[in-house]
Amino acid sequence: MRALARVVARADGHGGTRLTELRGESPLLLRQTPGGTGALTVYVVGGAAGPLAGDDLRLEIEVGPGAALRVCGVAASVALPGRPGAVSRMQVHAVVGAGGALHWLPEQLVAARGCAHLSEARVKLAAGATLSWRDELICGRYDEPAGNATVYTSVDHDGRPLLRQSLAVGPDAPGWDGPAVLGGARATGSLLLVEPTGGSRSTAVHPGGSAARLPLHGSPATLFTATAPDARLLRDQLTPELWS
Repeated sequence: MRALARVVARADGHGGTRLTELRGESPLLLRQTPGGTGALTVYVVGGAAGPLAGDDLRLEIEVGPGAALRVCGVAASVALPGRPGAVSRMQVHAVVGAGGALHWLPEQLVAARGCAHLSEARVKLAAGATLSWRDELICGRYDEPAGNATVYTSVDHDGRPLLRQSLAVGPDAPGWDGPAVLGGARATGSLLLVEPTGGSRSTAVHPGGSAARLPLHGSPATLFTATAPDARLLRDQLTPELWS
């Protein structure tokens, strides 16, 4: 299955944001929630199971100067096996203009046994843009081993590389669950915050040593990374307010 979804947000000239484009194809269906103040919210609704091996999905996000957009999920995505030898792919490409804000807050990706999945995100931020970008990976469903999954994130800020990060889990990634990578944890994730007007944060390690807060040198960005035994504890550790 191939699908392309696209959302474009522009400043409305009155301190708010309007959507100038919102379209999707199953299983990438986009729904705007009504009302509220601040950033517009769009939900990605899965119109079919998966992604299945062989699926090729792409989501394009464009946030214009001064606009604010929040993109959320309604449920976890479960990467499933499909055609033998095939790989499922989910690509997210985002561009945020000067003074714009994007909050990418999906639910977890679950790498089910037997899957072969690639999740790839590429983000370009203008100077003065704000970003919240969360990735969460669960290694297998309840009481099953993880399938093969690779999560890759690339973020540029003001024309310069800000973050290049990748993680591979599953039988084709030797050592992924060893002490040098996940140490047996079933859940892992990160949260990148780019806050041009926010205060600087110091390096910190969460009690227990399973999470860290890392300011990215020479930039207005902070990266939170964590491992946990389950999705709930992972989400807790990727909540910046709990680090105050």
